[in-house]
Amino acid sequence: MTRINPTLTLSRSLPKSADVVVLGVVPLTGDGLAVVGATPDLEKAFTKAYGRGIRDVAVAMAAQSKREELTHVPPVDGARLLLVGLGDADVTPEAVRISVGSALRAVAALPGADGLEVAVSLEVTDPELLQAAGEGALLGAYRFETITATTPPTPVTAVTLVSATVGAAQKDAVARAKVVADAVCQARDWGNTPPNLLYPETFADAARGYVRDERIAVEILDEKALEKGGYGGILAVGGGSARKPRLVRLSYTPRGAEAHLALVGKGITFDSGGLDIKPAGQMAGMKFDMSGAAAVVAATRAIAALGLKVKVTAYAALAENLPSGSSYRSSDVLTMFDGQTVENYNTDAEGRLVMADAIARAGLDTPDLIVDVATLTGACMVALGLRTGGLLTNGEATSDLLLDAAEAAGEDFWELPLTDFTREQLKSTVADMRSGAGHRWGGALVAGAFLERFVPEGVAWAHLDVAGPAENPDAPYGYVPKGGTGVAVRTLVALAELLQG
Repeated sequence: MTRINPTLTLSRSLPKSADVVVLGVVPLTGDGLAVVGATPDLEKAFTKAYGRGIRDVAVAMAAQSKREELTHVPPVDGARLLLVGLGDADVTPEAVRISVGSALRAVAALPGADGLEVAVSLEVTDPELLQAAGEGALLGAYRFETITATTPPTPVTAVTLVSATVGAAQKDAVARAKVVADAVCQARDWGNTPPNLLYPETFADAARGYVRDERIAVEILDEKALEKGGYGGILAVGGGSARKPRLVRLSYTPRGAEAHLALVGKGITFDSGGLDIKPAGQMAGMKFDMSGAAAVVAATRAIAALGLKVKVTAYAALAENLPSGSSYRSSDVLTMFDGQTVENYNTDAEGRLVMADAIARAGLDTPDLIVDVATLTGACMVALGLRTGGLLTNGEATSDLLLDAAEAAGEDFWELPLTDFTREQLKSTVADMRSGAGHRWGGALVAGAFLERFVPEGVAWAHLDVAGPAENPDAPYGYVPKGGTGVAVRTLVALAELLQG
């Protein structure tokens, strides 16, 4: 399966080859509205064709300035015109990202859409807003290539951002948008891939191929290397499957880097629950349980492609959790990579075990900060819903840093507490600790407290629980499609940008 990404370019004028032109609608004082982005030539051609300007027609058609509201107005010179509400004349990057994403989703859904060229003209020149527009366009145009004997259409093949200013800063913003959006789309692709096609070995190979063109060193540990290295958590979780686990290590070391960021991603390519098997209705979406690993690998490549001056060491802990005669059990005691022993309480709490091994291994790299990303707990979904991820850290400064990065990226995370009471729930009578509390209360906090035990003393650490926002099971919205979302990629890239100073 090869997805064709639309090209993204910057221009001072509307390209004559555009099949669709996207313009903005913003409110005026009172009940009025204004259409932004219509060039003089476009306005002149529209008035000549219809006897009225675009704004007058938009008002007559009850166009709305509310964010994401879409209005199709009559075409001109062979190009369809689509108006999208921006919500406010003083727009934010995320508002632009959402509105442009909605517009491109609508364009891609047009009957017979195939190979369309789209121009987005919003009278935007600020680099941050241009980057948001580019990201929104590419993310909104995303379509996962279906597995079929026929060749599916590619609805949108080119996007042009129109800006009155085309300087170095604007060109750089568009280039960055392309890199970041491509990374998010790759993470989405991996999440959407069926588990019979994406399993630990193929995922590891795909990760190696994906970063091949960047200055990223790759190491892949197979089951023999994992056994030799003492990765008891990863081996236990993957032991029930005929498809054996892998640990992928990526290393990006640019000249001049002063900060060292370690990233760890949960890569359970399918989670049946193991011997504590899930109910059938809760198993279908478990191909997305590798979304953390997808985010980490995709973000690492984006960081390298952008040339950010931050050393990054990334780990993708890959396993398939299936029941069989070789599966691990509840009550098993596992010896983890760092030598600590864990009394397992539930084979469906597998993610924290593979993550613990990878976090402990990341600690040997002496990073300044470890950030792990995982679809870890249903409890986080109960607490925060499907669009907000959970954040747990071991320090206030780290919390502020991650929340700043998420805000800059336009992703939604909410901090949850780690308390001494929660940590005490992990006490075991037969091992150094239990992998869970043995009850359902505060499950996201307990899982975070467990992971914290594997972070080396003195190392800053943050845990992103993306169990809710990693998959959108409902209708698309904004720039987010149904299925895999690629959540956390943009936050990790923004974090690296903050760390490089």
